[in-house]
Amino acid sequence: MKKVNLTCVECPLGCDITVCLEGEEIISVAGNGCPRGEKYARNEVVCPKRVLTTTVRVSDGRMLSVKTSEPILKSQTMVAMKKINDVIVNAPIKIGDVIVKEFCVGVDLVATSNVE
Repeated sequence: MKKVNLTCVECPLGCDITVCLEGEEIISVAGNGCPRGEKYARNEVVCPKRVLTTTVRVSDGRMLSVKTSEPILKSQTMVAMKKINDVIVNAPIKIGDVIVKEFCVGVDLVATSNVE
């Protein structure tokens, strides 16, 4: 049996969670203070994902903060960053504007700040 220790990041409590695996099968999850912690631990062990937050260039040289609308596979972060490096936007941009539709399958790249 393999044990994986994690610190939950779903809320400020930061519970220490232990996931027990037999092969690829999750046998148990312990230490979570809420159901969100258990879901986080199960996903983190099987298929870790992250919301990617970064910046893209505005045509006048400024930078615009952006994020993915949904978490993407952690293993795809570097591929996503290569795509982002080629993105240049024109002002004005408002928070929530879609910068790249379907940036990844089912995931948009959206603005997290305003640029006038």
